[in-house]
Order: sequence, then structure tokens, then C-alpha cells
Amino acid sequence: MTFDEFAQRVAMGEEFQFHYKNESYWISRNKEGFYLTKVQDSYSQTFKTSEDLFKEGRIENKTIHELWEELEV
Repeated sequence: MTFDEFAQRVAMGEEFQFHYKNESYWISRNKEGFYLTKVQDSYSQTFKTSEDLFKEGRIENKTIHELWEELEV
């Protein structure tokens, strides 16, 4: 899957778990917004839209797009 396909599927409401450097992360959604959560410590970042999540969400100060090639989705 390409990053663009991934971003489209998240925008449509699909939820994903992925791994980065042996850490698990979860992208989820409810009526309040979109969430990027680090599973191990439940640290969660909240966004109004999926576009905000991909623009402002950070893992080690990088966006998901910047880390895409290193993620296991």
C-alpha cells in the first residue's frame, strides 16, 4: 500500500495498527476526531481531521509521511 492509499483509507474511517522501531501505534477515529496513539503507554494525539493527523501528528518529531518507509503497516 502506498502512503496516499493509506491516508485515503484513514480519511474514510479505517483504523490501523502499525509498528515503528518495535513500538506499536494505533490510528483510530470516533465522532470527536482522529487519534494517533502509542499503544505501550497509551499516549494519544488528537486531531479534528485525518489531514490534521498527517500534517501535525508526530512520532519522534517526524510525520507519518516522513517515516512511511520505516513503518510496518
